Amino acid sequence: MEQISFGNLAYLLLLLVMVLIWTIGSGRINLGQTLRYGAIWALIFLGAIAVVGMWEDIRSTVKPTQVVLADEGRIEIPRSNDGHYYATLSVNGADVLFVVDTGATDVVLSQADASRAGLDPDNLPYFGRAMTANGEVRIAPVRLKEVALGGYVDRNVRASVNEGEMSQSLLGMSYLQLFDQITIAGSKLILTR
Repeated sequence: MEQISFGNLAYLLLLLVMVLIWTIGSGRINLGQTLRYGAIWALIFLGAIAVVGMWEDIRSTVKPTQVVLADEGRIEIPRSNDGHYYATLSVNGADVLFVVDTGATDVVLSQADASRAGLDPDNLPYFGRAMTANGEVRIAPVRLKEVALGGYVDRNVRASVNEGEMSQSLLGMSYLQLFDQITIAGSKLILTR
């Protein structure tokens, strides 16, 4: 496709203006109705801009996030619409979104999350094996220097990095057992220390 020069663009705009003037002048379009439709489209456009600008606020209201109740010693994680519980933890200083999986033995990081947490997935020894719903996968055992959830900071946490593709990192029992109590009440997973 050719590049449109400034001259061509100016010509096209002038042609469009002339066609609009002719159409309005010939009485084919009611000026009041045209202005009304123009105002409606302008409001729709401004509304779309407002929604985009406030998207984070809207999303946090519609989809509740985890709540840390430090004075009560607990963390509440709401159930997502897909039925899972998701928690954001700081792993070696990087925020990582986990699906809480009480059926997983370890914390299992995807390769992308491992990289964000300062690990080098390409140079890890994948000599471990794990059985998943999709069959056997190779894993590399690692130790995470620091894992933080709310005000709770744990060091030297056992974890694994999955060699295969993973859409989501798993928060397994090697971390969850650090809490005194794991409770599901209503639509919340409650972790208590």
